Amino acid sequence: MKRILSLSSVAALLAAVLLSSCCGPAVREESVSCAVPPRAEGQTDVLGLRCPALDTVRVAFIGLGNRGKEAVKRFTHLEGVRVVALCDLVKEYVDRSQATLAKAGLPAAAGYYASDEDWKKVCERPDVDLVYICTDWSTHTPMAVYAMRQGKHVAVEVPAALTVEECWQLVDAAEQTRRHCMMLENCCYDFFEMTTLNMAQKGLFGEIVHVEGAYIHDLRNNNFSPDFYHDMWRLKYNAAHTGNPYPTHGLGPVCQILNIHRGDRMEYLVSLSSDQFGLSEEAVRRFGAGSPQAEEEYRLGDMNTTLIRTARGKTIMIQHDVTSPRPYSRLHTVSGTRGFAQKYPVQGIALPPDTHRFLPAEQLRDTLAKYEHPITREVGEQARRVGGHGGMDFIMDYRLVYCLRNGLPLDQDVYDAAEWSVLVPLTEESVRRGGQPVPVPDFTRGAWDKLKGLKLAE
Repeated sequence: MKRILSLSSVAALLAAVLLSSCCGPAVREESVSCAVPPRAEGQTDVLGLRCPALDTVRVAFIGLGNRGKEAVKRFTHLEGVRVVALCDLVKEYVDRSQATLAKAGLPAAAGYYASDEDWKKVCERPDVDLVYICTDWSTHTPMAVYAMRQGKHVAVEVPAALTVEECWQLVDAAEQTRRHCMMLENCCYDFFEMTTLNMAQKGLFGEIVHVEGAYIHDLRNNNFSPDFYHDMWRLKYNAAHTGNPYPTHGLGPVCQILNIHRGDRMEYLVSLSSDQFGLSEEAVRRFGAGSPQAEEEYRLGDMNTTLIRTARGKTIMIQHDVTSPRPYSRLHTVSGTRGFAQKYPVQGIALPPDTHRFLPAEQLRDTLAKYEHPITREVGEQARRVGGHGGMDFIMDYRLVYCLRNGLPLDQDVYDAAEWSVLVPLTEESVRRGGQPVPVPDFTRGAWDKLKGLKLAE
């Protein structure tokens, strides 16, 4: 008798074949590993981690270029902090941040710039509680792991890791040292994103079914500038890699709305990239058709689109484009069974009884005011004055310091850093394989349903 497979069985078999093609013996050597390594004996998760409260947060900054110098400025407006060390490969950058401290009437910090290994000395200082890392992407994980192993809390710029292995290094270091590791995903603290988070948690959108995020930002001028990124590291990365190298700005806020690793988890993704056109065209325009820049092979496709499915049956779309002449967009979109919200290209909310159109301007203002998140309501006015991408950078730093000073769990933990960053290697893997599904590792090692929803300490 012939055995007839049900449609569900066929679907399951097809999924197994597709996933096995990513993880099975036929995978070429450079393919990412799908395995979840076991914890070392005695190692436990750091979900909801609380550490002893710090009366004064003594902070050291490593990397004082574009992001780092602005972070130092913001910290001069925070109570309960002391900048004790400044480190960069460029002495002028250290001097510039020393001048920032002096202008604010604060004492000079210890300066480090003599060696490319000076950052280790900073991490080893006994008078440092928090190491704040704003260097190029390739150094984020080594510095963060070393700092945690010296007993320091870590705040690290995005993405926190570039490989699956680095993601596990961050998780294991945090679990073994019981130190905080927060990725500095500032977009989680933008005003509209926090308002939609509050509305989602209050149930105004019903069951969230689908979310979208993006990083669409024309960076051609910055990438081809010899001065903007030290040693033009970002352009070099674009030449060597494909996929989505910078997913977290759009991903972070929507993952918080979906309670990722707080009741749901990302299971697998598929990713597709266009061919590369924009960088080559810009290189020809700037340097000429026969120039080395024009003849360089840039692997990063102009537009990358990634789809993710979660364990609870939700979907996420993430896009990346830094070479097209388009207006800036993070494509913050929240779609539920009862309502809808988006920020780009226009800010809008649709709620019952009429979800066929956005709320009129006056009603939208009233709704945003009514459901403003308590955190932005508390510190938003000061954040707008201090600045930093409209104030969200200051709110991020304020929250980090507030939680450290009060012994509270951080708004973003090491699992967020790993889950959001892991899209960098996984999207590249999926693109290389023609859009085949790639599993997303469970960095909580089975504890993704232990916390019931995202709860920020207010």
